[in-house]
Amino acid sequence: MKFYLKYSFLLFLLCTCGRPDILDQDLYGHELTARSLEKSMEDNLLATWYPISFDFDSGGYFSNFDYQFNLIEGSHDKFIVTQARHLWSSAVAMQVYPEVEYYSKGAKLGFEFLKNHMWDPLNGGFFQMVNRSGRPLLENESMKTAYGNSFGIYALATYFEVSGDSAALDLAIQAFQWLDENSYDPVHGGYFQHLSQSGEPINRKDDTPSGSDLGYKDQNSSIHLLEAFTALYKVWDDFILEKRLEEMLLLVRDTITHEDGYLILFFKPDWTPVSFQQESRETILNHRQLDHVSYGHDVETAFLMMESAHALGWGDDEITLNQGKKMIDHALTYGWDDENGGFYDEGYYFKGENEPEVIKDSKNWWAQAEGMNALLMMANYYPDDEMDYLGKFQQQWEYIQNYLIDHVHGDWYPGGLDKQPEMKTADKGHIWKGNYHQLRSFKHSIEMLRNMDVGKD
Repeated sequence: MKFYLKYSFLLFLLCTCGRPDILDQDLYGHELTARSLEKSMEDNLLATWYPISFDFDSGGYFSNFDYQFNLIEGSHDKFIVTQARHLWSSAVAMQVYPEVEYYSKGAKLGFEFLKNHMWDPLNGGFFQMVNRSGRPLLENESMKTAYGNSFGIYALATYFEVSGDSAALDLAIQAFQWLDENSYDPVHGGYFQHLSQSGEPINRKDDTPSGSDLGYKDQNSSIHLLEAFTALYKVWDDFILEKRLEEMLLLVRDTITHEDGYLILFFKPDWTPVSFQQESRETILNHRQLDHVSYGHDVETAFLMMESAHALGWGDDEITLNQGKKMIDHALTYGWDDENGGFYDEGYYFKGENEPEVIKDSKNWWAQAEGMNALLMMANYYPDDEMDYLGKFQQQWEYIQNYLIDHVHGDWYPGGLDKQPEMKTADKGHIWKGNYHQLRSFKHSIEMLRNMDVGKD
């Protein structure tokens, strides 16, 4: 009988090693969960994307893959955001797995493509789109963006930090200085998102369609400028950069974030919010891309703010931490699926309502990755909070394993199968879907889990 019980208990452990939600954390610590994440990061995510996405013939990275992760035939145009994110991911993989030679080769491949083909040697700044061989597609993309350039800076700073290649730091500094000279608003602060090829901010005209974001400032470019400046400041201690980093942190924390704890999406140049709340429900929903509650961005920004505060030497700044907690609590209260886990995509505060209504209940992949990272961060800061951040993190990881990770073909589905079963056969890769969000979440979550075990008996 004793032998049978021991055997049954051993079998239980073997069957549940990938199920962090039912493991006794006090008994086993967080190492089993960390190993579960690490295995998924290495075997399902990185091994799926690399080296197949390395374009050894033309440089840079392939972006377009079908649901079975076959390369999709086509022109293979290259988008600055995707190319920079893959450079960042390759550099991180190079750092985490230095023994894997092709990660360093892939990172160098991406750096050389950004330097030689995506950087505009005449006007400065990164082109938005080039063809496979690196010819700018100006007829299709008539502008540059602060968003695209932010990812160029972010990737180059990270690649320099890992590789020590000074040419990468030089280009990152050049990109920051170009952006600061052309996109920075010295009157109202922050950065203009849309720029001409020569670097002039593009103003919104009277006949601009109401649903267009042209000429607006926005939260998305702002939070990723914050992210980029944080990465660059870690490797380049510059006075102007420090001022801009602090300004962006305060802008995101105190102006772009609503007092209720969610990000306002778009703004006029003087930071007046773009809102359709006084309009009819039909008009609101027709303009939802400009005005809604984006729970994924909210939880992502809570992490980015704390990362920036640490880079500035503020430590666990109380004001920043409290604002981040408010954002995550708001997302958990109004945008979280209590039954299955996962953050819904969109909510809206309709006129006269005190709570937001969920207006899009799908669960895109990147928001779930960012949510896992943010929840674990809050579990570190507030282990005994009534929100039970650690429990929510465990539920989130279980949700990701059940509904987002493709255990057959690799990588993550674009959206959770509980809400969008059709995503099982959707393309795994395109210019807006890579592996950056997943990898960042895995890397930080693994580190946090292991740090939580430090000092335990």
